[in-house]
Amino acid sequence: MQVGFIGTGSIGTPMAINLNEDYPLIVHDVTREKATALLEKGAKWADSPKELAAQCDVIHTCLPGPKESIQVVLAEDGIIAGAKKGSVYIDHTTNSPELVRDISAKLNEQGVEMLDAPVSGGTEGARVKQLLLMVGGKESTYEKYKDVLSTMGDMIYTGAIGNGMISKITHNTASFCLSVAMMENWSIAIKAGLAPEKIVEVFQRAAIGRNSDIHSRLPNTLFQGKFDPIFALQVAKKDITLATDLAKSYGVPARVSELVLQEYIEAVNRGWGAFDSSIVLKLQEERSGVEVRLPKNPD
Repeated sequence: MQVGFIGTGSIGTPMAINLNEDYPLIVHDVTREKATALLEKGAKWADSPKELAAQCDVIHTCLPGPKESIQVVLAEDGIIAGAKKGSVYIDHTTNSPELVRDISAKLNEQGVEMLDAPVSGGTEGARVKQLLLMVGGKESTYEKYKDVLSTMGDMIYTGAIGNGMISKITHNTASFCLSVAMMENWSIAIKAGLAPEKIVEVFQRAAIGRNSDIHSRLPNTLFQGKFDPIFALQVAKKDITLATDLAKSYGVPARVSELVLQEYIEAVNRGWGAFDSSIVLKLQEERSGVEVRLPKNPD
C-alpha cells in the first residue's frame, strides 16, 4: 500500500513520520525544505499534489485550513486531478464540514473515497502517537483503513462524512470559551487579593480540575435530560452574581460571566431554580430546536 502525505508542518511532520514507520511514504509541501525530516527518513518527494495522488493508494493531508484545502485538492494540479479510482483521501485539516462534504462528493464521482479525520493532541501528541482522530465517512471505508490511521493515535468513528470536522470544531470552540471564562475569573480573583499560586491550586483540585462534568455528568445526567439537583440552579445564580458583583467592585470586566448570569436569571425566572444548574441546557435546546440527548437503551 503506497501512502502519501501533504502538509508537513508542526503536526503533519510527526504524523507522517509515524506513518512512515509502517508504510512507504511520498510527501509534498509548499517547499521541499519543509519535508526535510521525512526525506532524511527515506520518504520520496512529489512535485505536486496531483503527482503524489497519482502514485498513492492512501492520500493524507494536514493543512492550515479551508483555503489551502481548496488549492491542494481542487486546483488543476491538485489531488482530484491525479487520484486513482479505488484510492482514499483522508483529510486531517481542521476544516469546514460543508467543504469536506463537497470535496467528498466530487471525489466519489471519480471512484475515490474520503474520510475526514481531524486530530486532537497537538504536536506533542503527534510525536508520541497519542492523537485522537475523529473520523467521519462511510463506516466500511473507516474499517478498511483504520490500521493506517492507528499508526498516529486512537480513533473515534463519528458517522457520516463531515462529522469528524463537526466534532473537532465544536470541541475546540467549547474549550476556548471555557478558557476565556476562566481567564476572566482569574483576573477577578487576583485583583480582589487572591494569590496566583492559590488560583492554580484551587482550579486544579476543585470541580474544573476533576472534570466531573465531562466524565460523569455529561453522559449520566445532562444527556439523559435528568436535572435532579446536584448543584441547584438558584444557588449557582447566587454564586455567579457574587462573582460579577465582585468584578464590578474592583473594576474588572466580566463580559462572559455577565452573559452566563443572564442565562441563569432566565432559567430561574422559568421556575427552574430548584433543579440542577445544568437545566440551562433546556434554554439552548429551545432556541436551537434540537434536543441534546443520548439514545435511550431499548427495554
